[in-house]
Amino acid sequence: MIATSDIERMSVEERLQAIEQLWDSVSRLGDAVASPAWHGDVLSARRAKVEAGGGQFLSIPELRARLKSSS
Repeated sequence: MIATSDIERMSVEERLQAIEQLWDSVSRLGDAVASPAWHGDVLSARRAKVEAGGGQFLSIPELRARLKSSS
């Protein structure tokens, strides 16, 4: 186990690399890591909204602008 103090001594770049390595490791587990049931509920609701014509799609710049203005 890595101590929090060890992590805090890492540079931001090192921390981001560690996050990427952890994510890669977890993603290789495939179906061994089950998604919570609420994930399926959220996806179903979003699909229904899109199919009903109520979905709104944003580009990355539009999303960033929206997030900036809401904070």
